[in-house]
Amino acid sequence: MLKVSDFDHIPVLLYPTVDALNVRPGGIYVDCTAGGGSHSAEIARRMRGQGILVSIDKDDAALAACMERREAFEGINWMPVKSDYRDIDDIIRSLKIGKVDGIMADLGVSSYQLDTAERGFSYMKNGPLDMRMDPNEWLTAAEVVNKYSRDDLERIFREYGEERHAGRIADGICERRRTKPFSRTTELAAAIKEYMPGHGSGEDQHPAKRCFQAIRIEVNHELSGLESLLQDGIRKLKPGGRFAVISFHSLEDRIVKEAFRSAESPCTCPRDFPVCVCGKKSLGTVITKKPIEPTEEEIEINPRSRSSKLRVFERNDNEQYN
Repeated sequence: MLKVSDFDHIPVLLYPTVDALNVRPGGIYVDCTAGGGSHSAEIARRMRGQGILVSIDKDDAALAACMERREAFEGINWMPVKSDYRDIDDIIRSLKIGKVDGIMADLGVSSYQLDTAERGFSYMKNGPLDMRMDPNEWLTAAEVVNKYSRDDLERIFREYGEERHAGRIADGICERRRTKPFSRTTELAAAIKEYMPGHGSGEDQHPAKRCFQAIRIEVNHELSGLESLLQDGIRKLKPGGRFAVISFHSLEDRIVKEAFRSAESPCTCPRDFPVCVCGKKSLGTVITKKPIEPTEEEIEINPRSRSSKLRVFERNDNEQYN
C-alpha cells in the first residue's frame, strides 16, 4: 500500500481554503479531490473529533495515502470513497448523509502524479503516454494523440489548452504518427516544440505545457465533470454551507466563476423588466468577489501554486432547487 510518505504532494492554498469552509466540530464536509489527504487532514483537525468527513478521489494511490492519514484522527467518521467528483450527488445519497456543511475541490494534478514518470502526466519526465487519473479507465493520452482526427486534435488543443498554434501542431502530429505512433511523453513534448514557430523559442514556459494540459483534460473529461460537480454540489449544501474550489487555469476558473455567479443571480428576465417573472431565486452568495491567490511566500515554497485561484460560494436557505 502506498504511504503518505510516498505520496509527495504540497497542498495549494491549504489554510485559505479550509478557513473559507468555516469548519466546525460535528459538521459534515466533503473533500472532492482527496489527493494524499492534506486538505482533508486539516479539515479533520478542525472538526475536533466530531462529525463526518468524506474524501473522494478516483486515484487508488491517492486514496491509499489518504487512508493512512485517517489513522491519526479518532472520533471522526472519515470515509474515503473511490469515485469521480462528478458523481457527488450519487455519492452523498449512497452514504445517506443528506445536506453537508462544506465542500471543497482542488482541481490541480498532484505533485505525486506529475513526478511519477509512469503516470505519464509530465512533459519533463520520460514515461508512457497515459495521463489517466483513474488507471482503470480505458482512454489514455496515447489513444488521443494517435487515434483522434486532425480536427479533433486541433479542437482540444485550442479549446482546452488555449494553444494559438493548435492547427500547426495537430498537422505535425498527424504527419508523424503515420510512420511511427507516439508512445512516450518526452517524445511528444519534443515533437510539439519542433512543430511550433521558432521551436517555441519565445515561450516563457515549456512549449508543450498547454497541449499536455489539453490532452489531460480530454482523457479525464475534467471540464464536463467540473460542471456537474458545481451544479450538484451547490444543491447539497445546508444553509450557510460553503463551497470552495481551487482552479489552476483560465478554463476551470471561468467555469467556477460563472457557476457561482449564476447560482447567486439566476434571474433570466430582461434588464428592463420592472419585476422578476422567471421565478428563479438566488441560491446564495459569492464570498470571493475576486479570487484568493497564493502569497509570494507560498509561490516561493511551491512554484506549482503560482496559477492557482480560490473561489468560495455560501448557500442561503432557498430550497427551490433541492
